[in-house]
Parts: sequence; structure tokens; C-alpha cells
Amino acid sequence: MLDLPWITLLSAAAIVTVAYTVYGLTGFGAAIIAIPLLAHFFPLRFAVPMMLVFDLFAGLLLGLKNRKHLDRRELLRLLPFLLLGMAVGVTVLVHASERWLLLVLGVFVLGYASWSLLSKAVPVPVSPGWAVPAGMIGGAFTALYGTGGPVYMIYLARRLPDKTVMRATIGVLIFGTALVRLVLFTGSGFYRQQGLLPLAFALLPCALLGYVAGSHLHAHMPAKRAVQAVWLLLIAGSSSLIWRGLNLS
Repeated sequence: MLDLPWITLLSAAAIVTVAYTVYGLTGFGAAIIAIPLLAHFFPLRFAVPMMLVFDLFAGLLLGLKNRKHLDRRELLRLLPFLLLGMAVGVTVLVHASERWLLLVLGVFVLGYASWSLLSKAVPVPVSPGWAVPAGMIGGAFTALYGTGGPVYMIYLARRLPDKTVMRATIGVLIFGTALVRLVLFTGSGFYRQQGLLPLAFALLPCALLGYVAGSHLHAHMPAKRAVQAVWLLLIAGSSSLIWRGLNLS
């Protein structure tokens, strides 16, 4: 059922645990950490639907637990553009070549990780009109790689000064988009891939363990310090993805 080399299983378990530790710390970021690293072991059309299983469980723990703090107005403002972006993203995921999917992911993660590591600016408030590009770009990357969380965070951090409200809103947003992706991915046949669901459920305890560890760390250490170390790892991982994409025929 899980006929994979032990090094692949151990690597996947470590990647998922670290990714959801960061998710527990910050309320987002699991996919942008896990997908570039998992893509070295699995095709993207396998890794992205597998991560969705973990997002659903993590969303239940974080998003629904804190839903009383969410900002419904910002959520509804993003929603129509987010859904449009997701429709475009899942179409591209079904039809695009692995090479271009890897290149786009590598460039996106490299750019975001570098910006996050170097940026020291305090978020400046923006107008509600920025919900249009944030929703469409975030929705597209959510469907393609499950990595729309950072795009939503960039927008919401400039709209919601209360960090508890922002964390709760992102949590509910990620859970809601996970449900939409579940419908889209099921309809596209991704969950018929051999071994995907058995591997996802085998790794689920790693995701839950990481989430619990991250939530504990959230109360005892600044999340930014821990995440900065992860950005360095992502810069290396995304650079190697770009290299792989350029060398695929």
C-alpha cells in the first residue's frame, strides 16, 4: 500500500511535521514550506492533493476554533475573486506541464521567501480594492499549489491590525478554500491516484504533531524568529526546483 523507499517516507514525514509546526506558529504557511520540498520526491499533481488532506484537518483545529474572531467583511470581500482565481488555477494544474508548474512554483517561493527574510518594513494600510488582485492571485496559487496563504496574509496584514483577528480570518479562509479544492480535485480525478490517500493518512499524525508543537511554541516564542530559519531553507529548496524545471524536457 505504501511501496516507497524508506528515505522517501522519512523525508515526507519530516517535511510535513516542520510545515505544520510553522502553521501552528503563524496560522498559515504549511503548503509554501512543504510543497517545494515534497516536489523533490513526488509529482506536483500527487503532492498538492495530499497536502489538502492535512489542510482540512488543520483548518478544523485552527480556523474553526478561532472563528469568533474572524472579520467576515474582509472574508466576503475576497471571496468572489478568490473563487475565480481557483477556477483558473485548477485548470492550469490539470493541463500544464510539470516543467512549467515547477518553474512557476520555484520562482514564486524564491521571491516570497527572499522578500520575507529581508523585509523589515511595518505593513502600511491599503484600500479594499486590493482584495481583487489578492483574491485572484491567492486563489490561483491556492488551487495550483495550496500556497495562497502568504498572498492573503500580505493583504490582510494591511487591513486587519489585530493579529488575533488576522490569524483567525486566515485560518477560516484556508479551511474554506480547502473545501472548495476538495470538490475541484475530486472532480478532476486526483484522488484516484494509487497510494495517495493511504500515504496522506499515514502522514496525518505528523501534521497534527507539528500543529500541536507550533501552537505550543506560539505562546512561548516570537514566530518570526523561527520562520526566518525556514525561509533560508525555502530559498535553497525553491532554487533547486527552478534548476529541475529548467532541466526537464
